[in-house]
Amino acid sequence: MIIRTLAVAASAAAMSATTKPLRIGTRGSPLALAQAYMTRELLMESFDELKAEGAIELCIMKTQGDMILDKALSEIGGKGLFTKELDVALLGDEVDICVHSMKDVPTWLPAGTVLPCMLEREDTRDVFISPSASGLAGLKDGSVIGSASLRRQAQILAKNPTLKCVNFRGNVQTRLRKLDEGVVDATLLAYAGLKRMDMADEVTAVLEWDEMLPAVAQGAIGIQCRDDDDRALKYIDALNHEETFTCVSCERAFLAALDGNCKTPIAGQAQIIDGELKFQGLVAAVDGSQIYRTSKTGAPADAKKIGKDAGEAIKAEAGIEFFSWLQEQEPVSA
Repeated sequence: MIIRTLAVAASAAAMSATTKPLRIGTRGSPLALAQAYMTRELLMESFDELKAEGAIELCIMKTQGDMILDKALSEIGGKGLFTKELDVALLGDEVDICVHSMKDVPTWLPAGTVLPCMLEREDTRDVFISPSASGLAGLKDGSVIGSASLRRQAQILAKNPTLKCVNFRGNVQTRLRKLDEGVVDATLLAYAGLKRMDMADEVTAVLEWDEMLPAVAQGAIGIQCRDDDDRALKYIDALNHEETFTCVSCERAFLAALDGNCKTPIAGQAQIIDGELKFQGLVAAVDGSQIYRTSKTGAPADAKKIGKDAGEAIKAEAGIEFFSWLQEQEPVSA
């Protein structure tokens, strides 16, 4: 189902019949809307014709991932649950572009669509939030951490296996409310989302990569369109941030090489330093008992190859048996 805000829809109706608004598909969570409005502002700054009233229309959609909150993603189908409805609307010409949190986008896009644009990346780190501890190391043994992310769970339990991780889904505001109510002792969130919603003051501690390696594509916003829509391609190509696109392409190549899904705790981050692309990634057992790490460097032009090679290196080191075993494991969360 697509919901259009009345003000925007009315403005669109008032436009000339020959002028078609640029329709932006987005999820309806506060973070998704913040990212869609950011995209709209950038488009208006870049193209005079999109500054006109009603030139851009926001189309808000509810996805399966937004509606099923009592189960971990690994139990109900994975990341695609946040994008399927948007994909259908895009291919059905109900929207012209879709704005995504890149870490929610599967490695394989539906035929007929492309994702040629990524906005400049926000801080990729995770943050720790707790009313009772200053950081992960400060939690008492047996403390309960709310996190539906197997990547976070694995890295947490590798440091302290006495901690208990429980399923903790919903939008940022819902998770923070549960924390305030004492449902859990702490939670971890992406710093980028909090910053985009002006909620950075909620953070207890920012976790560096050596303590909690972030998810592939964390902090990046991607914009998808149909591959034959020259108008949409013109608009979103102008917004692409090349360094972000290069780094995220490397990370997604790593994920693809591992056939990564929501049952596999995978982390991966790339950055360009002094003209050189540096990548680090890991794959872990859900309970944190085994972690395989890799790092690669090379030219930014070889980003996808660097990511693929890193994935192949971990796959060779861990062995096919490890990955088969991973798929049979039950989530640690209750």
